[in-house]
Amino acid sequence: MNENRIEFGATRRHEAIREVMRSGQVRSQAELRQRLRRRGIVVAQPTLSRDLRVLGLAKTPRGYIVPEAAVQFAPAATRDATLQRAIRTFVVSVQVAGSLVVVRTPPAGAHPVARALDEAGSPDVVGTIAGDDTVFVATPGERAARAVARRLTAALEKRSGEAGG
Repeated sequence: MNENRIEFGATRRHEAIREVMRSGQVRSQAELRQRLRRRGIVVAQPTLSRDLRVLGLAKTPRGYIVPEAAVQFAPAATRDATLQRAIRTFVVSVQVAGSLVVVRTPPAGAHPVARALDEAGSPDVVGTIAGDDTVFVATPGERAARAVARRLTAALEKRSGEAGG
């Protein structure tokens, strides 16, 4: 084994990737690998590709961008379409609980719904917490929670109408 080569776990490697991304534009995976190597982290290309997917980094014509920037890069219509698709695909039920909206999904369905809600940029959604089959949607108050629940339920009803004919 090469004594100069240091193996890092995924957590350490992911943090290093985030640091590199914060320090400036990264145009390609090759450039990112080189910048990681300068920090003493040697990573194989397939592992780096997997890391980029896990971290949610997006490739644009100008290079890789972090998820927050990726959301701003996507047009509002695209973000809304993604949200509608996530609702129709995963949401089983919606219930208001004070200033929260509780969204139920099948197992493993909560994360895509929470992410789509966060990325949609609705002023009524302060943030989300996703478990395996439940998403808690935080809103500024009860009125906003009812409005979010109505929008989610309307998308569910649209799905039911499409299935019925």
